Parts: sequence; C-alpha cells; structure tokens
Amino acid sequence: MIKIGMMIGDRYEILEKIGTGGMADVYKAKCHKLNRFVAIKVLKQEFSENANFVSKFRTEAQATAGLMHPNIVNVYDVGEEDGIYYIVMELVEGITLKKYIEKKARLSFKEAVSIAIQVSMGIELAHSNHIIHRDIKPQNIIISKDGKVKVTDFGIAKAATSNTITSNVMGSVHYTSPEQARGGYSDEKSDIYSLGITMFEMLTGRVPFNGETTVAIAIKHIQEELPSPREFVPEVPGSVEAIVLKCCQKSPDRRYQNMQELIADLKQSLMNPDEDFVVKNDPDMAAGTRAITDSEREQIKRRTAYQEDYYEYEGQDMHQDPAEEVYEEYEAEEEPEDESEDGDDYDYNPKTERITTLLTLIPGVIICVILIVLAVKIFDGQSGEGNTESSGPIITDPSGGADSLEEPVKKYVPMPQVKGKSVEEARNALLDLGIDSEVSYQESDASEAGIVIGSSIEEGSDIEVGSKVTLTAGSGPEGIEVPKVEGDSYEKAYEKLTQLGFAVTKEEESSEDVEENTVISQAPEAGSKVPKGQNITVTVSTGKNKVMVPMLLGRTEDDGTIVAIESGLQIGDNIGYVYDSGYEAGQICYQSYSYGAYVAPGTTVEIRVSKGPEPTPEVKTYRCNTSITAPTLEEAPDYVAGTEVAVKLVTDSGQVLLDATITGFPQAANYSGLTAAGGTITMTYSVTKEGTTTTDPVTGETVTTPGTTENKTFSRRIEFVEE
Repeated sequence: MIKIGMMIGDRYEILEKIGTGGMADVYKAKCHKLNRFVAIKVLKQEFSENANFVSKFRTEAQATAGLMHPNIVNVYDVGEEDGIYYIVMELVEGITLKKYIEKKARLSFKEAVSIAIQVSMGIELAHSNHIIHRDIKPQNIIISKDGKVKVTDFGIAKAATSNTITSNVMGSVHYTSPEQARGGYSDEKSDIYSLGITMFEMLTGRVPFNGETTVAIAIKHIQEELPSPREFVPEVPGSVEAIVLKCCQKSPDRRYQNMQELIADLKQSLMNPDEDFVVKNDPDMAAGTRAITDSEREQIKRRTAYQEDYYEYEGQDMHQDPAEEVYEEYEAEEEPEDESEDGDDYDYNPKTERITTLLTLIPGVIICVILIVLAVKIFDGQSGEGNTESSGPIITDPSGGADSLEEPVKKYVPMPQVKGKSVEEARNALLDLGIDSEVSYQESDASEAGIVIGSSIEEGSDIEVGSKVTLTAGSGPEGIEVPKVEGDSYEKAYEKLTQLGFAVTKEEESSEDVEENTVISQAPEAGSKVPKGQNITVTVSTGKNKVMVPMLLGRTEDDGTIVAIESGLQIGDNIGYVYDSGYEAGQICYQSYSYGAYVAPGTTVEIRVSKGPEPTPEVKTYRCNTSITAPTLEEAPDYVAGTEVAVKLVTDSGQVLLDATITGFPQAANYSGLTAAGGTITMTYSVTKEGTTTTDPVTGETVTTPGTTENKTFSRRIEFVEE
C-alpha cells in the first residue's frame, strides 16, 4: 500500500498522487540520491499478485527504459519492494493533448502538424527498437509547459494479456486500428492509424467514429470510411487531409509503411500545404471496406466487453475469472443496436444469439460433467498410484455428500539452464517463465565476471511460477572495488573510474557546500565490489553560487518578472513583443536561458512576450532556432579558439537580432515573429602578428619591426523556418 511520505527503494520519497488509471496509479516523488523530482507509476495491487502479468510488465518497462528521446517520457528506473511494482519516470509538468484540444476547441493545421511531427519522431525511435505502442491517443501525449511534446505509457498496453484484460492488445476504441479491433496481428502501422485518428481530432475537435457502445465504434473502424476532416473544417489544407486519410486506411498496406515516410510528408505539408504530393499506396490485393463476418462480430463484442467493463470492475478479485464475470454483466446490460446503417443488413438479434449460444453449450457441459465423474472414479480406484501432486489435493465435504472442492492448481515450470549466461540473459529467461530473480556477486575467475556461476534452484528442478530465484554471478578474481571519487573533480573521477573499466554517467545539481565541478555523491558506493563494465553514476556540483532558472514560459510579463527576481535573476530591459500562435497574448513565449539551467545569481534573462496569433494570415512570419558555432577552418584559417568574436545577426529586412562579442561557442539564437525568410551572420575577429627583429649583416645594426593587429570578417547565410 502506497502512502504519502513513504520511501521506496531507499531513495524515492512519495509526495503526492497526481494521476490514476485502470492498471496503475501515478505519484510525484523526490529522488534523494539525485535531488530531483520524478513521477512513479505503481502497479495496482490486483495486478501485482499476478506473476505472469508482472513479468511481462517488467520486461516491457525494461525495454522502454532504453528509449531516450526528447519526445518520449523517459524511464529512469524499474523496481519492486514488498510486492509493490513501480516504474520511475521523467516528471513532465503540463497537460495532456486531450485537455489541450478541449481547451482550444480545435487546433490550427500548423500546430496540429507540428505536434504530429514530434509524436512521430518519438514513435519512430520506439519502432526502430521493435517496440509498438498500441495505444496512441491524445490522453497519452503530454504538452509540457515549455511547449515540448512527449509520448507516454509505452509498454503498458503491450503487457496486457489474456489473463488481465483481453487476448489481444487493444487500445482505446476511439483510436484503435481495424486489425486491433478484429483481434488480428498488429504492428507499427497500427500506431500510424491511431496517430491519424489523433490528427483528425486535433484538426476538427472531435473523433471520426462514435457510438453508444464500444462494439458499435469498433465495427465502424472496420467498415465505415473515415470522413474527411475538411467536412468539418473546410480550411484544412488538401495535403494535410490526404495525410490523415492515408494514415487511416483500412488496409495496413495502404497506409504509410513507416514513420519516416509520414514525417517527410508532414514536414512537406508545413512548407507547401496546398500541393498534391501524398502518394497513395495501391497494392494488388483488394483491401478496402468489407462486410464483417458473424464470427468477427462476436469476437469484437466479447473483446470490447472485456475492455469496457474492466475499468468499471477493476477492484474485483483477479484470482477469479474476470472475463467470465464481466461478460455476464455485459450480456445483462447491453441493449440491441441497429447496425443496418448505409444499407448494411446484419440481422443481429442479441436475445436469439444468447439462446442459440446456450443451446450450443448445454451438450458440452453435460459431456464435461460425465468426463469429470469418470475421471474421479478412475483416480479413486488408483489411490496412491501415479503422481497427482500437480492437480492439487481433493477436499471432501464433511457431511458425506457428493460435492467436492478442488484447490487452485499451482503452476510449475522446470528451472532453465542459466549457468554460463550473462546476468541480463539469465534474468530475461526467467522473466519469460514468470519467475522473478535477484543477483548477488562473489569473487571468481576473470573470465566469469558478469556471468552466472550458480543459482538457488538446480537446473531442471520444478519451480513455482511467481517465486523468486537467487542468481550468483562472478565479479572477477577479487571483484573490482569501486574507488572513492566523492570530493574529486569530475575529470579526476572520470579518469579513476574509466581506467578500472567502469562506465560513467554524469548528473548535475546545485550545492551550497560543494565547489563547482566537484563530485557530491556516487552510486554504487565506494568500496563496493562489482563486475568490470558496471555503470557508475556520479553527481557533480554546479557550484554554490548558481541558481536554477525558473519556468517563465506561459506566465504573464509581471508574474514572470516577479518569479525571476525571487529566484535571484533579472529580466532584460529590451523586452520583445512578438506574434506567437503557441501562447496567448500577454504570455511570455521566449526566455534566453532554458528552464532548469544553473546560472550565476544576478544573470539577466531576456524574454519575449506574445502578442497572440498573427492577425493577418496573408503575412508570413518566420522563426529562427539555430545554434551559432565557432568559426571553421575554411572560414577563418587563422582563428584561435577563445579569441573574442563580434557576432552580428541581421535579417534580410534589416532587423538586428544579435549584436554581441563572445568567446564561447555555440551561441543560441532563438527568435520568433520574424518578417524576413532569412538573414546573415557576420563574424569579426582579430589576428595579431608578432614583431620581428633582424640584423644588418654589413652594418651590424638591429632592426625591429613592431607587431600588427588585423581584423578579419566573414559571413554566413541562414534560412529561417516559416511559422
């Protein structure tokens, strides 16, 4: 049971509950080792008691932890403590895309396409790692306070299997693909379909298919053509309409075949929204709209019933058969629906179907009863013979009646061969069987470092699913002792650790007591013996005189100024007022230092305030988001790093965006609301030639030529991006 204030994993302090879902609750927590706030998703108790689900949940979470991308909510840690299974994730402060759409009614096509590009880039990384989301929807997309788009809930839908919700993974029915609705094979193109539905909702403010029940909606995904978003919003450009329709083709072969194709068309639509460049896939097989079969209708009805009622009955005992209870309740409540729309006649009568099903089941039930009676008689006659351990003992009614109860059958699997495998391979092999594991290290031969050399259960022995095995792995002849690097400079700590074969991860935090660039803490601790190659995390101080830059974006000018001053910073005098469709008029839309960065107290933060969307759509505006790099060898052969460089950025319309002298590169240049499509960066630097001294061979006189300083200038062309 999670309680506010409790500590998980000896490092995460639970602060508050910030969300809940069908399978997990989400809490805000503080990591005391790295001094940062995180989000912790905790599996609900009814799922924690199911070893099969837990193993798949952990496998998916571990796979997702490798997806590090700015458009994905990153996973930091996965763990279990006293039966509590949790995932530690990046804490993103913002709102879901669903709430954002509800707030704005609908989005402009540029904003919708921009969000879709960021979502696609995150999903593209997942697909390249063979991970399919299977539940893309606005509720699983977060818009952070600084405008970044992040996809969340990777792996959870994929982990839901037949013993929890349904035999096939199926996301929210409004966004599910036809193949998911049928219960067929789903792949990367299923995510593309769901993203297309999400784009439709962003553009129109509504979902394309709706109905009184999930069954009706699922059938529409299979049979009805997607309406054009231009039917609801005529100003949607033709290219954007074509992209949405291609994403949502019934046949996966007619959709975009991968995220790279989709991203390319989305970017093209921003530059040329009215061009006809979307290529239609037309495979030989006829894969258009088709009539649904009776068997498919029954599968959809059962599957969506499980999913629909799961959330209503999520508190039930998961040791019972949830599918049976939920389906009985669903049958009792569901009303017949008219599916004869558009001329399709299904002749579907729920009452007749239930009677037919009952008549079909009765003979099977009678046969099962006869077989059970025969089996009991046979085993009674063979008491003591054979191995009946796996079926569980029979408990007879004390009254002498014929009724008997059978204890739940315990599932056993043979212990696999793990000796000689790497720790990761061995743990994954056990997880696939529903077996948990923990690892201890002991001194061993050098060749056995990181390799399993023993286990608490012998190979081939029966082991109960859901139990835990202790693996013993080698740490080398004497292990490798982690040196003490606390108090060292980061460079010295890095050298110490890498020379011993360790990998190093650097984290930063401000400290009042530890000097800048000095290691505050390390994990694992000094003196621990671990295998070669183990990752060591060092937390490095950014200095006691540094303050963290607060989030100013989205605040009013007055509020932002107050927040900055309270943080020990200043707001620049030259506040720019620009058009920005991403922020309401009066809100800060740009800050020169990113949220979370550490700077010296008193640092001046330049801000720009939004004037709202551009009032005249005929006038194009542009955005400059670039990083000015140091002079190259071709541009400035005699430039010396560290030399002062005068940098001036001027737009084609003559507007001076940047005029400063700097020594450190790269230099950020972020501006919006520009009227010119490009500009010129001019850099000027000085080259000093040393003086020379020569001696006249005839007279013997010494002639000294003084040194000279010469200014050199070069330019770069830069193109801006249309907003």
